[in-house]
Amino acid sequence: MKSLHPDWLVPDWPVPSTVKAFITTRAGGVSQGPYASLNLGLRTGDDPQAVTENRSRLRAVLPQEPKWLRQVHGAAVVDADTLAGTQIEPSEADAAVARRAGTVCAVMVADCVPVLLADRAGTTVAVAHAGWRGLAAGVIENAVSRMGVAPREVLAWLGPGIGPRAFEVGADVRGAFLARDAGSDAAFVSHAPGKWLADLYALARRRLSGIGVASVHGGGLCTHSDAQRFFSYRRERVTGRHAALIWIQRDK
Repeated sequence: MKSLHPDWLVPDWPVPSTVKAFITTRAGGVSQGPYASLNLGLRTGDDPQAVTENRSRLRAVLPQEPKWLRQVHGAAVVDADTLAGTQIEPSEADAAVARRAGTVCAVMVADCVPVLLADRAGTTVAVAHAGWRGLAAGVIENAVSRMGVAPREVLAWLGPGIGPRAFEVGADVRGAFLARDAGSDAAFVSHAPGKWLADLYALARRRLSGIGVASVHGGGLCTHSDAQRFFSYRRERVTGRHAALIWIQRDK
């Protein structure tokens, strides 16, 4: 495997050495304008040839082609090991789980929080695309459940997403969380009449804690406030996508 681009993010979390993961940033691609430079999203309006080249550069540092998903801000989870190597139409889901060495689970993000998951034994990995809709619908809980291991054996890492000072939401978003968990109110700060600032990181941690996942790492990087390093849909609307990827490395 080739070396990763120095600007990409490698999680700092206590997983076995066979669990590999990283998050791309804007750096390392060929896209231009608002998509500069490593846009990996084919449905963003970018030049398809540029995205193809960007994905080729990503593929060069992976054991196989990522199992891309058609993300719909839902809570469905797929078994990435069963997906075809080259998907003409990706599976509709917002999380994926893998147990087979070399299967690369992937989600794309540009403000939503990517949640990487692995068990302490290094036998199962997963990734979830956790925006507010997915969080409220239970995408994290579903991903952990599909891993099939005790939640206390699961470790989580929260990648870059829109920060709590930038994510203004309405009463509908706040209500979606409070309807299920009144304690979620602590993740919302009143900002204006009928508006709140929502902390996706706090909401994700609360969901993980609620199902017994105690080892949670990462969080804190804001895609909205760092335009040089990250794409942000809330900031720009027309923008690219990062990828969050995780897999189990084959034994040498």
